[in-house]
Amino acid sequence: MRAVSSSSCHCCCSVDAGELREAAKSWTAPAGAAARRRAKGLRLRASVGVDGSPVGANNVPDYRVFSTMIADSPAALPSQQKVYDVVLKQAALVEKLGKLEKFPAIPVTNRDLLEEAYTRCGEICAEYAKTFYLGTLLMTPERRKAIWAIYVWCRRTDELVDGPNAAHITPTALDRWEQRLEDLFVGRPFDMLDGALADTVSKYPVDIQPFRDMIEGMRLDLVKSRYKNFDELYLYCYYVAGTVGLMSVPVMGIAPESNASVESVYNAGLALGIANQLTNILRDVGEDAGRGRVYLPQDELAKFGLSDEDIFAGKVTNKWRAFMKDQITRARKFFKEAELGVMELDKDSRWPVWASLLLYQQILDSIEANDYDNFKRRAYVGKWKKLVSLPSAYVRAISPDVSRLVPMS
Repeated sequence: MRAVSSSSCHCCCSVDAGELREAAKSWTAPAGAAARRRAKGLRLRASVGVDGSPVGANNVPDYRVFSTMIADSPAALPSQQKVYDVVLKQAALVEKLGKLEKFPAIPVTNRDLLEEAYTRCGEICAEYAKTFYLGTLLMTPERRKAIWAIYVWCRRTDELVDGPNAAHITPTALDRWEQRLEDLFVGRPFDMLDGALADTVSKYPVDIQPFRDMIEGMRLDLVKSRYKNFDELYLYCYYVAGTVGLMSVPVMGIAPESNASVESVYNAGLALGIANQLTNILRDVGEDAGRGRVYLPQDELAKFGLSDEDIFAGKVTNKWRAFMKDQITRARKFFKEAELGVMELDKDSRWPVWASLLLYQQILDSIEANDYDNFKRRAYVGKWKKLVSLPSAYVRAISPDVSRLVPMS
């Protein structure tokens, strides 16, 4: 095992590759729109599939919505099938092992150093994801630390292509970062923060594929700035945000009383990840356009008589309003699907998920309140609304029947 350095606080500060080292020198600095979309999208997610809320035996919700659509429909989008295969793999891993936690940890020669690493992960989470961090405090200490470790790895990965030194990053650098991922999954962490994640994945049935896929999303950002249809955009959303749900559900745990399948709970986490990312994209249209990027389906723009030129012009027209209404409707559909699965999580893990879900839906409300002007006006949720959302999310987390609760206005 490589020595774990307690002085290593950046994502790759002692890596041999100069380009990776340069890109990581200030990885915690504020990021651009794409980075915020992903870093702020790193809210741990619960989920279900994509066909509403069918009911199974004994009036138990059948959460196989996404899997049913993929398995039974020959018209399923290729990207959705690809993602579904990852969901099946993770669900099979959990079912094979029989539990969602309590696995033998890797040997640790310096327990104090490991605790220091987890503490540092918590500090980073508190600094860059304040609302979510508060939600994690309700979780058990072990789960809380594991979620922090996952969050930090995702943020470090994101900063490679969207941080202040992103210009130094090449595909080769991402290949090296992926090799570090492979090493930590077999108990060879490179630095202190890698050590926290290595300990986490040794305790929970977390599959490596979602981590690899997130790095693949970073590779896309190096070479791709347009998405010709929703199939392409869906895969991108999975890579940069949906993956977090698959990483996190094994840590958050499924409620012992849940009658839902393991697969369905992962589908729910995926749905919330996709919903959050779609929301981020709609919020950041103007900022992305300023960087020459358009994260909107080209064929759907054309359907509404729009093109890249209209986006770069930044003028709100009736065509643009109609297009945005359609995009917001789709995002809300994914949120609705995700809501069905939150209560299947362990009760101590539900609060941060509900907080994320409620806050992100309010971003869509803000876009509407701005008359769909996401070119010059940034949709956001004010501090007061965030504070109000926390107790509301908590009530939903502990309620046995959230369908009776009055929706937030």
